[in-house]
Amino acid sequence: EHDLAKVGVEGSNPFARSNFLPWKPMWANLEDLEKAVAELPVEQLARFRVWFEEFKATHFDQKIERDAAAGRLDRLAEQALSDFRAGR
Repeated sequence: EHDLAKVGVEGSNPFARSNFLPWKPMWANLEDLEKAVAELPVEQLARFRVWFEEFKATHFDQKIERDAAAGRLDRLAEQALSDFRAGR
């Protein structure tokens, strides 16, 4: 068994592209993954839920950072500052 929180090169993300998995995951497609998750014992499901929330938050944060670095948030920031200065 592989602990989802420990597998992976980049943080706790077992799905990171830079990971080399010497073993084939027990799921081959989304349906297999859904079935595997549905069959987890309660304790492991709770651990998976915590890991997945962290996984989602990390990916969200990384997307915001990429968007900010690329200038895609500049217009929104300018509008927010303009509204603040105008007392809105």
